[in-house]
Amino acid sequence: MRTRSFKDENGGILYLVATPIGNLSDITLRAIEILKSVDKIYAEDTRTSGVLLQHYDIKTKVESYHNFNQEEKTESVIDEIRGGMNIALISDAGLPVISDPGYKIVYRARQEGLRVSTIPGASAGISALIASGIAPMPYTFYGFLDAKTTKRKEELKELKYLKSTLIFYEAPHRIHETLSDMEEVLGDRYCCLARELTKTFEEFITGSISEVNKEEYKGEMVVIVSGYKEEDTTLGDPNQKIDEMISLGYKPNDAIKEVAKMFNLDRKELYKNYTLYKNNKGE
Repeated sequence: MRTRSFKDENGGILYLVATPIGNLSDITLRAIEILKSVDKIYAEDTRTSGVLLQHYDIKTKVESYHNFNQEEKTESVIDEIRGGMNIALISDAGLPVISDPGYKIVYRARQEGLRVSTIPGASAGISALIASGIAPMPYTFYGFLDAKTTKRKEELKELKYLKSTLIFYEAPHRIHETLSDMEEVLGDRYCCLARELTKTFEEFITGSISEVNKEEYKGEMVVIVSGYKEEDTTLGDPNQKIDEMISLGYKPNDAIKEVAKMFNLDRKELYKNYTLYKNNKGE
C-alpha cells in the first residue's frame, strides 16, 4: 500500500510529533506550527504536556492517550482521522511510539491507508549514543529491559553475542540492579551512562560496567554498552592490556596498535576509548 503524506488532500493525517527530552527550547519550529494547526492533540500525560503547550501558547484541544486507555481509544482516533481530522500524537518526552504509546494507532492507520507523517526532533537514545564515544554503528536500540531480574537476564542473554552497540533506557531505582545483571551476563564491557540529557545536570559517566556501577544516580538515563567481541572473554579488557604493554616499555601508540590487532578492533576507535578510559581514571 502506498500513501503520500502531503500530496493527498482527502481525509485527515496523523502527525507523530517529537517533543523536548528536557530543555523546552529543543522543540522545532515545525513542531510548534503543527501542534497549533491540528484539530486535536493526543498526549501521554496531559499535565506534563500542558507545561510545554502553555510555554508555546498552543491552545489546541488535548486528550490523553496512554498505556491504560489505548485499547479503547485507538479506534476512535482512527475514525477521527478517517473523517478528515488532523491529529498530533505526542509523548511526555522525545518521539512517540519509541518506548511510549502510539504503535497501535500507527499500525491501524497503515492498515487503513491513512496518512501518517513524522515531525522529527529530540531522541534520548540517539543523543546519548553520539556523545558516548562508543562506536555509533551498527547499533541495536532495546529500550527498557524487563523489571524482573530473571526475565531481564534472559533478555540480556539474547543480546550477549550481538556485535552492535547496545542502547538501553533505565529508571534510577533499577539502574544498579540492571548494571549488575549486565556485568554478569554480558561481561564487564565498556559503557556510557548518560543522565539528565539536555538538562542543567546533564552528565556522562564512562568506564567499565563495574566502574560505572559504583555511584548513585538520579534522573532518567540511557545506558550505551559496547558490542560483543569474541576475544573479550579470553584476553581481558583492551584498555588494561594497553596499560600492561606500556608498563613493559611499549610506546602508547605502539601499544594501541598491537592491542587493536590482538582484539581485532579498529585502531582509531580503540585510541578514542583508551583516552576516555584514562580520563576516567584521572590520568
